[in-house]
Amino acid sequence: MELAKVTALMRATVLEAAILSGRLVLYPSGVVPERSAPARPGADAVPVAGGGGRPVVLLHGFADNRSVFVLLRRTLARHGRAHVVSLDHSPFTRDLRTAAEALGRRVEEVLERTGRTEADLVGHSLGGLIARYYVQRLGGDARVRTVVTLGTPHAGTTVAPLADAHPLVRQMRPGSEVLRELAGPAPGFRTRFVSFWSDLDQIMVPVETARLDHPDLRVHNVRVSGIGHLALPVHPTVAVGILAALDDGGVAADSMQGTDSTQGTDSAEGTDSAQGPDSAEGAASVA
Repeated sequence: MELAKVTALMRATVLEAAILSGRLVLYPSGVVPERSAPARPGADAVPVAGGGGRPVVLLHGFADNRSVFVLLRRTLARHGRAHVVSLDHSPFTRDLRTAAEALGRRVEEVLERTGRTEADLVGHSLGGLIARYYVQRLGGDARVRTVVTLGTPHAGTTVAPLADAHPLVRQMRPGSEVLRELAGPAPGFRTRFVSFWSDLDQIMVPVETARLDHPDLRVHNVRVSGIGHLALPVHPTVAVGILAALDDGGVAADSMQGTDSTQGTDSAEGTDSAQGPDSAEGAASVA
């Protein structure tokens, strides 16, 4: 392995360890379910011309909770996102579909409370798969404008074989029934996807599994260099990309330092385009 790659991996590993320590400190704050404000009496559905007014629902990964999004929530709020909420799915949940159904109820509740007609979703790891299942298989594309996924195993991950004892982990394996459902046809699909994947993600095996490639979906894949799996929801450069992705007409990769968007090109750096319509690939260095 080249010295530069070894150095980058070491830096990413140190950062992952620091983030993990911070998560352990913050974890208790996310155990208590988030309290929702009451619905506004007589609130009318308000179409949103720009991205700022749409509520954002955040979905954490496996064995995590909403505390992982503390920094991202602050960033979204500072940039005009007035309605940011979380969905906590229990580690005792045994079926991703059950979590996706709960997400659908959460989205309807948020839209009723805020008087909006559409929401955006941001999911880290397993949370991204839950968001995708909701919009792709449960009709959520009628209610969701954009789904942003962060290190999500769209094609399944082979990491930690012993973790297969948990049903949710088995559903994140290549070839699982859930992933076969998601690989099926999705004609007329309306929701736009932006998928961030990292070249040093040690949880996504192989790392390219976090790319979303589907012929019926509108996908923008964004490659992030120099950080690992845990850093994706907290890194400031990724947050900038998420903001751009959520804005109407925003292109996440174009807002990230060192971006080099390509389409339909294979290279040694791994910048190749997704197969879906309007797909592109952004290679971004955040080291």
